[in-house]
Amino acid sequence: MGGMTKTENRAAAKAFREEQERKRREEARAEAVQADLAELAKLRNYLIFHAKADVPAQALIDAIDDHVEKLTGDRRALHTQNHPIG
Repeated sequence: MGGMTKTENRAAAKAFREEQERKRREEARAEAVQADLAELAKLRNYLIFHAKADVPAQALIDAIDDHVEKLTGDRRALHTQNHPIG
């Protein structure tokens, strides 16, 4: 029983490297999304609970929720962070 040919070995190594790179990019994107969500959560929380100016912030909150939906597929992803019930 023979092993893999040189060509097969190169193809397998290339596929392995490509999969490793895909995983690295996926993990980097997940980390970036989490960082963005953390900052958006702070801003959303500030607008809801601590804004000082007497200017309605609902349009900006809605825009944040729209952006969160683009990032995660769930526009309510930050909502449960502000309420113990969800």
